[in-house]
Amino acid sequence: MKLFKRLLTSILWLIVSLGLGCVLATVGAGIYFAPGLPDVRQLQGFELQTPLRVYTQDDKLIGEFGEQRRTPVSYDDIPQSFIDALLAAEDAHFFEHPGIDPKGLARAALELATSGNIQSGGSTITMQVARNYLLTLDQTFTRKIREILLSLQMEQVLDKQNILELYVNKIYLGNGAYGIGAAAESYYDKPLAELDLPQLAMMAGLPKAPSALNPLNNPERSLIRRNWVLLRMRELGFIDPIQYQAAVKAPITAHRAQSQFEVNAPYIAEMARQYAVERFGDDAYTDNFQIKTTIDSRLQTFARSALVNGLIEYDTRHGWRGPEETDIPSSLVEAQENTDAQGLEEELSESPEVMKTARQAAKSSEQSIEGVDGDVSNWVKVLDRTPRHGPLEPGIVVEAGDRQLQVLTRDDGVVTIGWDGLDWAREYHSAEWRGEVPANAAAIAERGDLIRVMRTDDGDWRLSQVPGAQGAIVIIDPQTGAIRGLQGGFSFSASKFNRAIQAQRQAGSIFKPFIYLAALQNGMSAATIINDAPVVMSDVGGDWRPENAEGEFRGPTRLRVGLYQSRNLVTIRVLQSLGLDNTLSFLENFGFAKGRLPHGLSLALGSASLTPLEMANAYAVLANGGFQVAPWYIQSVTRGSDNEVIEQANPVVACRECDPDQQTTVIDGETRRIAKRVADPETMYIIRDMMRDVIEKGTGRGALELNRPDIVGKTGTTNDQRDAWFSGFNDDLVATVWVGKDDNTTTGEYGSQAALPIWKAFMRQALDGQPESMPSRPDDVVAVRIDPETGLRLHNDQPGGMQEIFRKDNLPDYKPRSIQPELEDRSGSQGTGTYDAIF
Repeated sequence: MKLFKRLLTSILWLIVSLGLGCVLATVGAGIYFAPGLPDVRQLQGFELQTPLRVYTQDDKLIGEFGEQRRTPVSYDDIPQSFIDALLAAEDAHFFEHPGIDPKGLARAALELATSGNIQSGGSTITMQVARNYLLTLDQTFTRKIREILLSLQMEQVLDKQNILELYVNKIYLGNGAYGIGAAAESYYDKPLAELDLPQLAMMAGLPKAPSALNPLNNPERSLIRRNWVLLRMRELGFIDPIQYQAAVKAPITAHRAQSQFEVNAPYIAEMARQYAVERFGDDAYTDNFQIKTTIDSRLQTFARSALVNGLIEYDTRHGWRGPEETDIPSSLVEAQENTDAQGLEEELSESPEVMKTARQAAKSSEQSIEGVDGDVSNWVKVLDRTPRHGPLEPGIVVEAGDRQLQVLTRDDGVVTIGWDGLDWAREYHSAEWRGEVPANAAAIAERGDLIRVMRTDDGDWRLSQVPGAQGAIVIIDPQTGAIRGLQGGFSFSASKFNRAIQAQRQAGSIFKPFIYLAALQNGMSAATIINDAPVVMSDVGGDWRPENAEGEFRGPTRLRVGLYQSRNLVTIRVLQSLGLDNTLSFLENFGFAKGRLPHGLSLALGSASLTPLEMANAYAVLANGGFQVAPWYIQSVTRGSDNEVIEQANPVVACRECDPDQQTTVIDGETRRIAKRVADPETMYIIRDMMRDVIEKGTGRGALELNRPDIVGKTGTTNDQRDAWFSGFNDDLVATVWVGKDDNTTTGEYGSQAALPIWKAFMRQALDGQPESMPSRPDDVVAVRIDPETGLRLHNDQPGGMQEIFRKDNLPDYKPRSIQPELEDRSGSQGTGTYDAIF
């Protein structure tokens, strides 16, 4: 008996000691961490911030970024069923505990110690508010201790209703929605008050894993999570068995909301977001900033459409790569059987009833579509979560006939693709090789295959696919450098990589005009003769033997011909005669970074790796007559409802009409600084005239169909056809197009085939109804007759020849007059064949 009393006393003392130790540890932690804790009183009257919004120059919304993509709600507006569901999912004792749940923390610690991870969580709603509003999200014990201490303080300052209101307005619930108000609109396109119990339970289950468990991305997993929440609600007495049975059988009713943006310009919107974050930090997302860009909504729409359609046309020429997915189950019941349960261990271990009711809900989610036999509930969900890329809609093959496909689409139900929309689908083998025309529709796709479809201009449907090549288009106002349009890829939803500003690709022949311009600026003329002949040069890796594209050499060639025929050997010899260092220094005037340009004669062939934006900017200097403008896209930054101006653009501009010593000019009522002139107007006029021959006689002849004498440009194609370019302009617009593959493999096409059609499609729309815009000839540029073989000037009495333009101070020498052989024979004076030798 004495032994028992002694043992009991020891146990009691041990319990007291442990309890006292915990108290002392808690007090010690409080004393240690308290000085560095945020003041929880700042949450009193906390105002939810407003997101960053990005607009075109004509005030159309193109982007919205930040946590406040939400519809804030007050506590009184929160449905009681959602509060119950949230407590069941996250914190059943929220209204009883002092901010922390010792049992929950102990359970989480035990799980961490035994399994290495936490399955059931341990954070109360109060602790999550402390973390979301006042702390960082780093996973450390120190942060956890600070979180606990802040939660205890918070409960002393705020009542439970305030804490819950803060929580539901801050939490991320997937699909771009922060807070329950925004989530209701995002998933169900309804205000929060109109949601039913299954919908509210679905949303209450999202904070655990907003992406992995949301009903759009993972409907079968979200059913398991939702029905576990409903089971918890029943066990806690929040709903009765009848309500429970009805709710767990309810189908998924979430659907993807439509875009809220007025103009499709996601790449430029993302550029503006990055600028705002660099300038303002995380405040950019919350402090009601508005950025007005230089984007013209009309030109942006044309640019995006031209690029997207051009890439689809390119892809059609190269063959069918097959469905995106195959063998997709039509019913949600069948898909449920194959569900990956990872991450749902807690829900499934609670009761076998969870999986059973989830299957029942899948069964009740059955959907029928006119024209399709059986349940297509899973197909509908797959189509709903599969993003549309440009004009390409996702579709699932219902039936593959002999000469047609029946395809289920998200918005148009079952559509029929006839043979005219299918016969292009020859099997893709490589960029240069396609298979034979398919024998029938079944050889292209089968039932359950996920494919892409699109409407043709006449309203029919055709098979398509996400292009295997990518591209970029940049539109610049050459007089100011303002970016008026930019599309950095086929689809921002498919790839966020902005090829317009991030893809450094070899420029090829579109770089050549700058070499020829340097030649004109340094004393050569459009008639200067350069020998188009083989050359061998020593290089680190051995001898370098550059060739022309056709492998031919044409001997003495005028500079003008060398440019419009894109003769590689002519351009190399021009650069060689100018000197590499002098040319590199000259090229800096066009925005090219000297350190990124090759320090070798391959520079002449466009071996520099440059972005489409850099090339567009350089061409803007060609278009504006030689003024060093720079690209820009932020017109203004304002803040708040009163539009407080934070930043206002003040770019340098071109001004052909201004006096050489003039420093400023007025454009659209704004005083602007005049940009530095980097080449004289006479030289700029001549290079532009030479580039017109690319359109008239060279690789850009396809642009003649626009019937615009004011446009000039240059094609470009790099080794193995890895990059296809076209850059062209008139006085008002510069447009640069690049087409290539992200993995740098061949496109199988030249710039005139892949890039020029996109450029034409844009310019056709952009210039429709616009007057011709081209510079007048400077007084110091004159036209004289020359011998096309020698480039020499002809006397008035010398027949034949052709017109060429020159600077007055840079005219070629006269060609000596020749005597006819018969006259020489009769005169008895042979040998020189010139008048000067006779007289």
